[in-house]
Amino acid sequence: MHSIERHVDPETYRKVVGRFATGVAIVTTSQGEIDHAMTVNSFTSVSLEPLLVLFCAEKVARFHDAVLESGVWGVSVLPASMEDASRFFAHRGRPLNGQLSRWPHHRGESGVALFDDAIATLECATTAVHGGGDHSIVVGEVTALDTPSDGAPLLYHDGLYKRL
Repeated sequence: MHSIERHVDPETYRKVVGRFATGVAIVTTSQGEIDHAMTVNSFTSVSLEPLLVLFCAEKVARFHDAVLESGVWGVSVLPASMEDASRFFAHRGRPLNGQLSRWPHHRGESGVALFDDAIATLECATTAVHGGGDHSIVVGEVTALDTPSDGAPLLYHDGLYKRL
């Protein structure tokens, strides 16, 4: 690939892409007996045949290596009532032990944690990982899914949590 001369300020970039409203999800995986979780708004459907979704993980995050090693992961799409969980799992360096205990959750078929109050859950097996700058684009085939609760989604827009 050839290098492109840049004329875009990174802060302006963040402001511009922040205008795209997104849902908020927590992606989970486990490494041995240790649960890992991370808030994402970079989750999207990719394909119906096969059923594929993706999320992006920053390469320096400890979640990155854990999810790549595990090969399986869960997605809990958050309702507006779980903003506290979204904020918690967005912070770096929190202790891993017991981090899920504040929110009711269960184990999916693949063993990953899924939040009981999520408005949608998916379990995935990694099928591809692509480099994307300082992030990896993790693509997974959906192996199980559910809609455990109803409620308005938690949204993120212009640097703030929003509700419908």
